Amino acid sequence: MENAPKGTFGRHRKIMPFDAAALDVLQTQSRQKAAALNQHILGYGVLAETEWAAAGLPAPDLPAMRKYRLERIRAELRRRDYAGVLLYDPINIRYVTDATNMQVWVTHNATRYCFVATDGPIILFDYHHCEHLSDHAGVVDEVRPAVSWIYFYGGELVPRRVERWALGIVDLLAEHGGGNRRLAVDHIDAEPVAELARHGISVHNGERIMERARMIKSPDELLGMRRSIAACEAAMAEMESALKPEISENELWAELHRGNIVRGGEWIETRLLASGPRTNPWFQECSSRIIEDGDLVSFDTDLIGPYGFCADISRTWLCGDGAPSDEQRDLYRIAADQIAANRELLRPGVTLKELSDTARHPPEDCMPNRYGSLYHGVGLADEYPGIPHRVDWKEDTPDDVLMPGMVLCVESYTGRLGGREGVKLEEQVLITETGSEQLSRYPLDARLVAN
Repeated sequence: MENAPKGTFGRHRKIMPFDAAALDVLQTQSRQKAAALNQHILGYGVLAETEWAAAGLPAPDLPAMRKYRLERIRAELRRRDYAGVLLYDPINIRYVTDATNMQVWVTHNATRYCFVATDGPIILFDYHHCEHLSDHAGVVDEVRPAVSWIYFYGGELVPRRVERWALGIVDLLAEHGGGNRRLAVDHIDAEPVAELARHGISVHNGERIMERARMIKSPDELLGMRRSIAACEAAMAEMESALKPEISENELWAELHRGNIVRGGEWIETRLLASGPRTNPWFQECSSRIIEDGDLVSFDTDLIGPYGFCADISRTWLCGDGAPSDEQRDLYRIAADQIAANRELLRPGVTLKELSDTARHPPEDCMPNRYGSLYHGVGLADEYPGIPHRVDWKEDTPDDVLMPGMVLCVESYTGRLGGREGVKLEEQVLITETGSEQLSRYPLDARLVAN
């Protein structure tokens, strides 16, 4: 500093430290301001709210929904005699806290986790300086900084981080476990499991806790899901309006993303849109291919919309103003008939094995290209159960019973082995006390349905 120009770095003014009490006040005020401006407090905007009002879809009672979810989780924990559950999956954390933080990023970076005591508090270990992100819901009792053991932060010193992380978990169970050292965890690496075992804590499957809890939806959850589906279908309508010859698959798919985000939706799990020859076999991800006049365009929304609910709907459209070919009509008829027949089988008390055995399957020349499941559960994402075709049922395929409050997607992909095109259709269906109700309402392509 001796050679610093005069008036640049050579003159210093003593900075008074913050008074501790003043700092506490500022931190509290800052956190309150941030909580009041949380996206979930600000809501979904005029567009979404106007569309929901026009559709007669009331808002869910979110405090009641959150209370219901915690009761479901804790009932499962007590049934299996666990001290609590430790959650890393952001879908599960959302289910518990109704709070979000970089959902996709934390899916593959273990930097955020939540502890739910069977009899005790909910403690969220969040990303640094993110304490305010869960204040709006009134569910989390305490927020602590997460100790991440991923290589991104720990490098070759990951074992030391695991030790520090484990001590925090040990303290949690000592304080809130009531002597029970059985802990459920949804996703965890080998080193943390071994370190907990060294401290006498046994790790058990937390995914089964959460899947069983999430399986039955409350009336308020169903209101949120209905709104998410309505938002998805509004975005689908915008997408269909944009479908013209010479648009690329990626451009068309972007319309669905835009429609979801502008209505307060969150993300889309896949890129399942294909056109023309790319529709057979299924599971091509959308591309730069230019959609041509007369092409079939098939897609699966896999959309995480408002309130975090999944809208999982598939449609196939004909591009252009022309008439479909006989083959296109035939494929569409097969798929639509399969969906309609299999939807009629859904009612409480039916077993998964009965559904698999009695469901309508694709014709023989389409079976090699069959979809991976006939039905699957859905809520905040695709959920248990997954019900395969009869030929795919194995000794380790679980059986269960449909119950009111479950929501299932009915799936069909119809494409002949070696054929040019295929048709993807899917509907979202609620199991009711007396039967079922189809939640998805988007119309089928009239030209492909017509005889």
